[in-house]
Amino acid sequence: MKKNYKIYVSFLFLLVSICFLGCGKNQEKISKSDFYFDTVITVTLYDEDSRHLLEGCFDLADTYEQYFSATISDSDVSKINQAKGKPVQVHKETIELIEKGLYYSEISQGGFDITVGNLTSLWDFTGENPLVPKDSDILQAISSVDYRNVKISGTSVSLQNPHARLDLGGIAKGYIADKMKAYLTDQGVTEGIINLGGNVLCLGETSRKPYRIGVQKPFDKEGTALFALDVTDKTVVTSGVYERCFTLDDKLYHHILNPATGYPYENHLLSVTIICKSSADGDGLSTACFSMGLEKGMELIESLKDTEAVFITEDEELHFSSGMGESVPYEILE
Repeated sequence: MKKNYKIYVSFLFLLVSICFLGCGKNQEKISKSDFYFDTVITVTLYDEDSRHLLEGCFDLADTYEQYFSATISDSDVSKINQAKGKPVQVHKETIELIEKGLYYSEISQGGFDITVGNLTSLWDFTGENPLVPKDSDILQAISSVDYRNVKISGTSVSLQNPHARLDLGGIAKGYIADKMKAYLTDQGVTEGIINLGGNVLCLGETSRKPYRIGVQKPFDKEGTALFALDVTDKTVVTSGVYERCFTLDDKLYHHILNPATGYPYENHLLSVTIICKSSADGDGLSTACFSMGLEKGMELIESLKDTEAVFITEDEELHFSSGMGESVPYEILE
């Protein structure tokens, strides 16, 4: 079942708007923010006695950045990229993340592909004077893109095409959020929010009530929410054309690149928001579904358990998966 709502926006971006209704224990909210993977990470807890656990979360972020970053020269990913096809021994977490990335590369038939490193390195969406790469450079870059060239044997990884380059940025944030949640849960934390640049993961409930996650109208200076989701122990992840983009000669160029063409996808979608249990799955699904387009992307969502989605098309309509409103209550805010 699909529900469509006309909305007057150009793009969608995710802004967390939480209704803090009080918690058990000491109700003082504590939080910490830092910058990893080119994004601001914020962890919020609701017990002053848990303040030391915030440091533990960011220790994890630091560790995983050292494993997964393609720009740190001695990271696992950089070692694989520099090995010219030879096997490289890596940490087990790197294997887990690569396997997750390969899964979503497979189900999207390469629409999401973790071997886009040469391609993503050509595009600069955040610079002061961004430019569209040369056609010849793009053609050369996409010639090395093929997730099927990634080979795993135990804890070693090799690239069958020695010119290929991994880029795990499309799924790493979700993986790190899941690891932070597991760490906090092991420490007895039952309430909290992990936010990695709009990738939001909620621990349990707050005072036995769901967290209210507001999805805001894009570029709205007043911070007006477009719709709100009531979430309990789930993640909300969005991939959209607004996240990193620039306009040149009246044309929008965004960061969700089509590995087949080397240019941003043009498939009539503005964004895909995923609501599920695992943030890594939310990351993979949001990009995979975006690459697949509305019809096939929604078909994939409907085939999965405990997973819902909201697609926004360029005609400014919201498309909800069939479980929305039941398993994930929401409210359209006019």
